[in-house]
Amino acid sequence: MTSPVVDTVRFRSVLGHFCTGVAVVTGHDGVAPVGFACQSFAALSLDPPLVLFCPSRTSRTWPVLAEAGHFAVNVLGEHQQEVSATFGARGHDKFASVKWTPAPSGSPLLDGALTWIDCSLEAVHEAGDHYVVIGRVTALGEPSDARPLLFHRGRYTVTEPAPDTLASLMTWPRPDDWL
Repeated sequence: MTSPVVDTVRFRSVLGHFCTGVAVVTGHDGVAPVGFACQSFAALSLDPPLVLFCPSRTSRTWPVLAEAGHFAVNVLGEHQQEVSATFGARGHDKFASVKWTPAPSGSPLLDGALTWIDCSLEAVHEAGDHYVVIGRVTALGEPSDARPLLFHRGRYTVTEPAPDTLASLMTWPRPDDWL
């Protein structure tokens, strides 16, 4: 059975309608910090606590993170568009204009991020022109009440609170965040 050919431009356009959060995945090679902007980040499992992200096979940062064996995910807030643009660009010293402190693993935690997740590398799977990287969560930051930076249809966007229509449908208590 052959798969139909899907036009990559149309594929990108259609999937661009799915709003994603923006994060910066960081690490340290023992000499210098490294990091890249990432939209393909998600929670994977509560028990054990796992997350995933998907770096491109052509990423120059991913091999450094893989070698280090740990990484941090910095969840960006709406005020951090410039940080996202800096870490989304190739080349220059991305940490020159961003203050950071080390996570328990030594990975950079960016000042102003909404929260952070420190992880050890659990598994890596090849998937087309990307890798699926699974990390075991080893430490968590405190969450902020600020609004997240989102990406939708090729540009940054933010949310406005919507009416809570789920409250009348849910018959169990729920925390502020769900997985």
